[in-house]
Amino acid sequence: MELLGPIVNGVGIIVGTLIGLFFTKIPERFKETIMSGIGLTVIIIGLSMGFASDRIVVILLSLLTGAILGEGIDLDEKLNRLGSFIELKFKKEGSESRIAEGFVTASLIFVIGALAVVGALDSGLRGDHEILFTKALIDGFVALVLTTTLGIGVVFSALPVVLYEGGIALFATQIDQWIPEDLLELFIEDMTATGGLLIVAIGLNLLKITHIRVANLLPSLLTVGIVLYAYIQIGSLF
Repeated sequence: MELLGPIVNGVGIIVGTLIGLFFTKIPERFKETIMSGIGLTVIIIGLSMGFASDRIVVILLSLLTGAILGEGIDLDEKLNRLGSFIELKFKKEGSESRIAEGFVTASLIFVIGALAVVGALDSGLRGDHEILFTKALIDGFVALVLTTTLGIGVVFSALPVVLYEGGIALFATQIDQWIPEDLLELFIEDMTATGGLLIVAIGLNLLKITHIRVANLLPSLLTVGIVLYAYIQIGSLF
């Protein structure tokens, strides 16, 4: 069952959020410090992923083309609009809510990253769900911590995670017919590095150092494949 891993990952996020709800009443200064800790950790994770590839030109061009596409579509605005819609439906009248922020932040953290892609590919290609099972435990803990500061909005991130990983898993059942294994390995390396930079951007946003529209850079995770292919073809001419 190709979708078992993505579904378990979604359940892990839901369980982590539900547990985290028991800790939402902690003082605000504790929440601020916890969020700073999360931001710093996210940056470290992103930096470690960013060094997965030494093809800097591919990563740079992927980010540039992805940014152009993302800004053209304005994914950031659409994602925030979806978060605001969810917040409107679930916010209690007269209360302050961070549902939209929780949904958007958690969705970006859980979707961007090597584990999501490699785990989904393993689920689809080999029927091996071990990576996504491990990711479910990690995401569950991260969801718990995020929920202490951002609240119930984190739980809604489970849906895009399941759809994203499930789509990759289903696509992977046919991918070996189109993409050679050696090219697929290079693609995973470059996408991991590109995703790592996006995760660094999320960490900087969490620390309120920047306000980068990370969602508008998401298409770079797709354009990296096209850029890598062109890079290899051009390199073969010299």
